Amino acid sequence: MTKQECIGLLRQVSRELWERGEARYPKRSDFSAEAVVAIKAHLGPWPRALEAAGIKPPREDDRMARNREKRIRAKRRRREAMKRSAAVTADGQPGPTGLPAQEPDEPPGETGGGTPERTRQ
Repeated sequence: MTKQECIGLLRQVSRELWERGEARYPKRSDFSAEAVVAIKAHLGPWPRALEAAGIKPPREDDRMARNREKRIRAKRRRREAMKRSAAVTADGQPGPTGLPAQEPDEPPGETGGGTPERTRQ
């Protein structure tokens, strides 16, 4: 079976479904196992095969754009969560984890921090 025969078979079954009054896309179960194997071999996954035959409209979304938008939304949520936790901890109240807020680290040498010296006895 060629690519064009697969497309023709998909279109024929789609036409038959519409003539019977069934308003749906052709399913794999509408075809023999051999026909399904041939269609998928030539046209790819079932939804892409229906798109190639002109039965189903192609996907409009761009995967990279969708992922980029998802990352931006996640970054905004994290930023808002950090702002909320900073506002709460500035008042001296426990942070979102229930632990007291930690003071920011100061540069070494200004507070006399570091490793304490041992005292001799």
